[in-house]
Amino acid sequence: MSDKERSGWPATSRTEENIAKIRQIVRENRRLTVRSIVEQVNIDRETVRKILTEDLDIRKVCTKMVPKDLTEKKKQTRVAICQDLLERQDDILGRVIKGDETWVYQYDPAMKRQNAQWKTANSP
Repeated sequence: MSDKERSGWPATSRTEENIAKIRQIVRENRRLTVRSIVEQVNIDRETVRKILTEDLDIRKVCTKMVPKDLTEKKKQTRVAICQDLLERQDDILGRVIKGDETWVYQYDPAMKRQNAQWKTANSP
């Protein structure tokens, strides 16, 4: 006994075509969330998650910023260099090129989600 083919939605969205689309999307931007991938491919969230974790074998990994610890000797060396630069008589600060329009963007790594990226088992 067998069923006739029916029109409508396929039984599953985990097709080779959708897997290839999601692979390409993740290669272009590894910081995307599952929700944003869902919006791009128009597939159920759980299906996208399964494609990412089971078919493509990638996981969301959060990076962590590790502050650099300075030894007491390095701190003293930095202070000495700064004091030397301030005491110089050759007007070192007058030779610094300055600009009046500078755009500085602040990146606050406090949010782990901002740093999360999709990584395969083989990627560094």
